[in-house]
Amino acid sequence: MVKKIAFTAARQPRAQEALKRLKAKYANVPVSKADVIVALGGDGFMLRTLHRFMNQGVPIYGMNRGSVGFLLNNYSDKALKSRINKADAMAVQPLIMKATDTRGKKHTAIAINEVSLLRQTRLAAKINIQVDGIERMAGMICDGILVATPAGSTAYNLSAHGPIIPLGAGLLALTPICAFRPRKWGGALLPQDATVTFEILDPEKRKVSAVADYTEIRRVASVTVMEDRTRTITMLHDRDHNFEERILKEQFQP
Repeated sequence: MVKKIAFTAARQPRAQEALKRLKAKYANVPVSKADVIVALGGDGFMLRTLHRFMNQGVPIYGMNRGSVGFLLNNYSDKALKSRINKADAMAVQPLIMKATDTRGKKHTAIAINEVSLLRQTRLAAKINIQVDGIERMAGMICDGILVATPAGSTAYNLSAHGPIIPLGAGLLALTPICAFRPRKWGGALLPQDATVTFEILDPEKRKVSAVADYTEIRRVASVTVMEDRTRTITMLHDRDHNFEERILKEQFQP
């Protein structure tokens, strides 16, 4: 049973107004003492909240005070504790990105939605792709490529014409971004425990950046992406507005 709530909100007026109302109606405690974190904002703020508190082990219940709100529940200040207690829990496994830049410096970042590689200049990227140590594609010429989790498959991945992945499918999406060669390759579905390695060809000339959600590493030479099995993030969703149903609906949009 939820007794103690920690509230956090985006800077936008709608989110701040909601924060003020909820703090007046329900006691607000520090995250270290909370049973649940309530995040008020849009999808971007929810993503930042998941990153910020992923190591706290506290479930996060988001309410939409932004625009789209795909990751969030509908906003209401009524019977909040009852809603949270009745909510369904969804466990999310993030990705870990390990990148080496052209100077040999190593970087690590976490992604809940996707890891994407993007060309930095007018020149297309040229990339070799390995899956579990086996080269699957040599010299793909493209604007970029991404690896998406099921939770992130409806975000950038969907915009790049990647597949929507139902939660619990045990898959990751490997999706090209504006591929020039090979022209007709549409990407691949990989087991969730796959390790994907990207080698950038001629990285000093064909500069590429790697982005894990909103952490960007410039001028990468190689990038490895895999599921981070040391972290599990718990999101809470109202049963009549659950995330699995929203992902299913997205697959039938005209």
